[in-house]
Amino acid sequence: MGKGPHSQKFILAIDQGTTGTTVVIIDSKARLRAKATCEFKQNFPQPGWVEHDPEDIWNSVVKAIAQALQESRISSSQIASIGLANQRETSLLWERPSGKAVYPAIVWQDRRTAAFCESLKKAGREALFHKKTGLFLDPYFSGTKIRWILDHVPGISARAQKGEIAFGTIDSFLLWKLSGGKVHKTDATNASRTLLMNLKTLEWDEKLCSILNVPMKILPEICPNVGVFGATRSAPNLPDGIPISAMAGDQQAALFGQRGFSKGDAKCTFGTGSFILLNTGETPVSSRWGNVSTVALYFNGRVSYALEGGAFICGAAVQWLRDGLKIIRSSSEIEKLASSVPDNGGVQFVPAFAGLGVPYWNPEVRGLICGLTRGIGRGHLALATLEAISLQNVDILRAMAKDIHGPIKTLRVDGGASSNNLLMQIQSDYSGVRLYRPENVETTALGAALMAGLGAGFWKSLEEIKKIRIQEKKFIPAMGRKKREERLEIWRQAIARAQK
Repeated sequence: MGKGPHSQKFILAIDQGTTGTTVVIIDSKARLRAKATCEFKQNFPQPGWVEHDPEDIWNSVVKAIAQALQESRISSSQIASIGLANQRETSLLWERPSGKAVYPAIVWQDRRTAAFCESLKKAGREALFHKKTGLFLDPYFSGTKIRWILDHVPGISARAQKGEIAFGTIDSFLLWKLSGGKVHKTDATNASRTLLMNLKTLEWDEKLCSILNVPMKILPEICPNVGVFGATRSAPNLPDGIPISAMAGDQQAALFGQRGFSKGDAKCTFGTGSFILLNTGETPVSSRWGNVSTVALYFNGRVSYALEGGAFICGAAVQWLRDGLKIIRSSSEIEKLASSVPDNGGVQFVPAFAGLGVPYWNPEVRGLICGLTRGIGRGHLALATLEAISLQNVDILRAMAKDIHGPIKTLRVDGGASSNNLLMQIQSDYSGVRLYRPENVETTALGAALMAGLGAGFWKSLEEIKKIRIQEKKFIPAMGRKKREERLEIWRQAIARAQK
């Protein structure tokens, strides 16, 4: 490289999340040079339904890119490569000629296809789907969302059969937009969340597509996580020709950002939901305890798999306290408010706003707050919320420990809510697990950036990336086993009550 002020090259990563888009720019030493976040509107047209306007998503990406470039004072011509991470199961269909979505994006939290999933289970289909995809028949995943759009938007099913319609999760949609409508691809981590990809062959499964009546011609090409997916073309604020060299679902990108490349590595991302991934190596583990098997990384011809457990409502519960109940003005206030009381005052909160995930898989359950008395105040509810976030994760960790026949002793944490020290200590206490939090908790964006840097030649191998030094803060359990088990029993009773 030359020595001029504009000769240095950088990586730009887009983390397109459920409530907003974060764009980061890093240099060749993985140092953060800029970060910008733009939120967008959440739409709830009916109880249990969650939608996004795809143009709102795209506009948030465009704005965040512009803001990150402005903050960094880096010229767009200095961007060597782009990496994409995304909210995974959120699904949309668009017209190939115009790029216009035929219906709003149906968000991963959406439960409208619960009855359809139940009908498939009653028809004895779940064992086949679980064997081939590692997933369960739940509205969470993309396949039944695709079917719903094809069934409910007039004329679209016929157009899909003719090849005029394209399906994508948000990664595919952004790639289409960034490439000027020239590229229709996805990666194996996102494809593994659709109920349509065979987990062992990493190809779309004709039998599963037939059961869900999804035309295979609408599906994108499945690719490894690192490689040239395409290049920018007529994208706002970016010159043509920048290679898009990495794509991954947000949770897998976070695992990569935590350098979870080895069997046994585990991370928990505290975002809108909380998601734990445990690297299981080159063989998928079939869970007997409600976890799903998924692709962790597809790179250099090798595949690593993960067990995953998700709690659908994590940071979203804090947002509800802010926006719904208005007992806090900003999400960051919850730590101080929860610290203002010695205990939860007997309040139990089950934040099942979108059903329950691992290990319950009950889409019909709704949220529950119990144990209220006249002495309960804002602080008690705030603390009960942090406890609920942690307790959901304990359920997942214990299910994973059963699946691998051994305890999980350490957990790397990231995501916006992980900056809450009280929450992290509660999580460590209730799980009995040591937590490690990196200085930069935006690990999803970092993971996408590191992947893109690998694709651009900034780093030559996973081993080289693993040598990048990252400062971490450690949280050690301070609660005894007896007290922990007593607390978990109270939680189990609240869960049982919610499911009645």
